[in-house]
Amino acid sequence: MSHTAHIPSHRKPRRNAPKTALRAGVAGGVLSTIAVAGAAGPAQAEPVTQTIEMPTITAGLSTAVAASAQATQQVAQDLQTQAQEDAAAATAAKTAKKAKAEAVRKAEAKKKAEAAAKAKAEAEAEAAAQRASRSAVRTTLSATSGSTAVASTSTASSSSSSATGSAASVIAFVKAQVGDAYVSGGTGPNSWDCSGLVQAAFRSVGVDLPRVSQAQSTAGTQVSLSNLQPGDILYWGGAGSAYHVGVYVGGGQFVGAQNSSTGVVQRPLSYDPPSGAVRVL
Repeated sequence: MSHTAHIPSHRKPRRNAPKTALRAGVAGGVLSTIAVAGAAGPAQAEPVTQTIEMPTITAGLSTAVAASAQATQQVAQDLQTQAQEDAAAATAAKTAKKAKAEAVRKAEAKKKAEAAAKAKAEAEAEAAAQRASRSAVRTTLSATSGSTAVASTSTASSSSSSATGSAASVIAFVKAQVGDAYVSGGTGPNSWDCSGLVQAAFRSVGVDLPRVSQAQSTAGTQVSLSNLQPGDILYWGGAGSAYHVGVYVGGGQFVGAQNSSTGVVQRPLSYDPPSGAVRVL
């Protein structure tokens, strides 16, 4: 053994190699990190530059929003237009319905007016036919019974004051109605037709006569115009087909509801010579 083996050394002990290596590694790692960071710095500048381009994205978004707003506005306008069209169609339909109802009303009124005019024309034609028939009968009878009527007038004149009882009551009744109006179908108390007046006069004494002239002309005993008595029923036309009746009141006079122009009148037999007579009382 060397004689210097137990002499302590004055040299500093060596650092532990692993620790030195660890420190060197840490330092190297830090430096590497700094180097990487430094190297990475320029490479990351481009994304930052790209974020500055956001206005371009915003402009595109604004365009899309504007387009969407425009589309929404167009839809709103379309809906408004459709609503206006629907309202116009409803108004037109209502107007058409009203016009149709008015047209129907006018058509019905026209139809009624035409029917009334037709009925009036038919009534006038019938009245004219009756007047013509009466004129024809009067012309015929004036030649055959004119002298008979005159004779009966003189005969009846003497017997006019002899009416008594029911005959007198009938005569009083018809004379009381002179001046009343003539109305077709009238049965009193202030308007009459010819058979309505005769029926009412005889009803006043308890005698029921048929309602119409044709039946009244055969309701009693046929008598000649030369043998008339007050209260006899006079008729114009044929027995059973007479178109007019009246009451002989004596003195060559009769009372009858003649027509709408004269009403109920008292006239001489020569005014309208009758065709025949029947005696009921």
